[in-house]
Amino acid sequence: MVDDRGADAPPDVEAGVLADRLKERIYATITMIAVVVGLSLGEVGSLGAVATVLTTALGLWLAAFVADQQAHRTVHRRLATGHELRRMLYVSSPLLSCAVGPAVLIALAALDVLSLHAALSAAAGVGVVSLFLWGCLGGLRMGGGVVTAVVAGLLDAAIGVAVALVKAAAGH
Repeated sequence: MVDDRGADAPPDVEAGVLADRLKERIYATITMIAVVVGLSLGEVGSLGAVATVLTTALGLWLAAFVADQQAHRTVHRRLATGHELRRMLYVSSPLLSCAVGPAVLIALAALDVLSLHAALSAAAGVGVVSLFLWGCLGGLRMGGGVVTAVVAGLLDAAIGVAVALVKAAAGH
């Protein structure tokens, strides 16, 4: 099914749900950039790095899920169940998937395909590139043309780079 924005979307997923899910993905990407940059500046092995990446993703997901459930409980005076619970899980799942790329790169470092520092730097770079691509897509979807899309992408990527620089400047 093609929705009103011209994108392929599952027929039962509304635009607000997709926007919330993308918001979580972008938030998770920015957070993971900070984590892998921090790891690259420290003395950690592959096992410690992958454990940190996976527990960060799990912690982000649990925090979002608990916050969603608590907000629902406060507003609706009951726990989310059924459709509402499935929506929460669907929206928050990118918080878990943000660990896949860095974990694969760290696994390659554990197999001596590349150094751990290179794997963590590549993971940060992939995060920044994905922010750029999401910014470009948003710019194109708003109808601003290629130049506007590239500017939007560069602005979004700049956020990722700023996070990395702040983390590096803090020395951890």
